[in-house]
Amino acid sequence: MKNILYIVAAFTCANVQAAAWQPAIGHTQLPIWPGAIPDAKPATGPEDEMTLREEKPVAGKPWLEVVNVTRPTMTIYASKGRNTGAAVIVFPGGGYRVLAMDLEGTEVCDWLTSIGVTCVLLKYRVPGSGPYWDIARNMRVIPKIPTALQDAQRTLGLVRHRAAEWNIDPHKIGVLGFSAGGHLVASISTHPKRIYTPVDKADEESCRPDFAVTLYPGHMSVNYKADLSKLNPTIRVGSQTPPTFLLHAQDDPVDPVEFSLLYHAALKKADVPVEMHLFAQGGHAFGLRPTKFPITKWPALVETWLGTIGMIPGK
Repeated sequence: MKNILYIVAAFTCANVQAAAWQPAIGHTQLPIWPGAIPDAKPATGPEDEMTLREEKPVAGKPWLEVVNVTRPTMTIYASKGRNTGAAVIVFPGGGYRVLAMDLEGTEVCDWLTSIGVTCVLLKYRVPGSGPYWDIARNMRVIPKIPTALQDAQRTLGLVRHRAAEWNIDPHKIGVLGFSAGGHLVASISTHPKRIYTPVDKADEESCRPDFAVTLYPGHMSVNYKADLSKLNPTIRVGSQTPPTFLLHAQDDPVDPVEFSLLYHAALKKADVPVEMHLFAQGGHAFGLRPTKFPITKWPALVETWLGTIGMIPGK
């Protein structure tokens, strides 16, 4: 509720043309880069510009879109009640064009902290920081340098470096993402080596997640929707890929269920522990908001899975 009130206040202030996103009171954004940001690009508009998307409600509520992120940040949400020591870095979706900052961000942190898990919300660079669908040209565009992956790797190293300060077990740090954020989960899970030049002690830490949760991931096939028979070659599954949880609706109109099926097959072939849940209905971009479809009860499945792999106490 606090997050909702803060967002409403931001949009109701007089003369606000393009309010910048800020976390709810009590939480502080931290820059993830100490100096020059690698491969930085100029913003195409006001930094962190917010739009409340009322025309496309999810579960009857609007959702918050954030765009023009050139200075990535992370926000720490401490666990509530019993601290399990586990932490999850959350990657909101948005097609690498925008970030669904509440629907697939702050609302996820509210759930994770309620089960004793520290949540780290990453506001990574968009647009154009990963593969995206160019509607005008009807084609997928792949950037020369995936700067969103740089941001994700940097954040994971930072969280490990400051784990003791934030009461986190450095061996229980995972990632969770939706849609494009789900693709980012797969990217960081299969790129154990940094794709940028290290800048400080935090970059001496491992940037491999200890576990991964990817929900309705995008861009997992070799040619987006044209060829769903082969995994995207940039997703290089290997022995260092962490245990993974996959979830997808078979009627997803944006990212077809084959994206998860391809990734599951590659993980299984590499003997990576993987759990996958497919549901007949649910569509796309439902986040944690409950609907009439059983798929929206997925958080309970993740909680059980985290217990089975030893990240939180089992039920």
